[in-house]
Amino acid sequence: MQIEILKSKIHRVTVTGAELDYIGSITIDRTLMDAANIIAGEKVQIVNVNNGERLETYVIEGAANSGEITLNGPAARKVQKGDIIIIISYAAMPFDDAKSFKPTLIFPNTTTNLLD
Repeated sequence: MQIEILKSKIHRVTVTGAELDYIGSITIDRTLMDAANIIAGEKVQIVNVNNGERLETYVIEGAANSGEITLNGPAARKVQKGDIIIIISYAAMPFDDAKSFKPTLIFPNTTTNLLD
């Protein structure tokens, strides 16, 4: 049996942009992606702390150390610049492997979105 478990989490970052006229996705600072073990194209869940919205999209790499967190396309309707979000990715694995798996959790500075 395979189950889905938490793989990575970027906890509480501030949305820096919302670009409606785009094909879709979330742009994330490359440094945060690397620290959280998230890759370009990976499916992620976005949880908006400000309004309770939840959505799924895929990741686009942003400039390293830019602090960029931009929701693109239709997802831009679910956030506003300045909202606090949590970015979560999951992995499917055998049940027994999941028991010992340790997810990657990062906690950037919510003002700058950079790692302190």
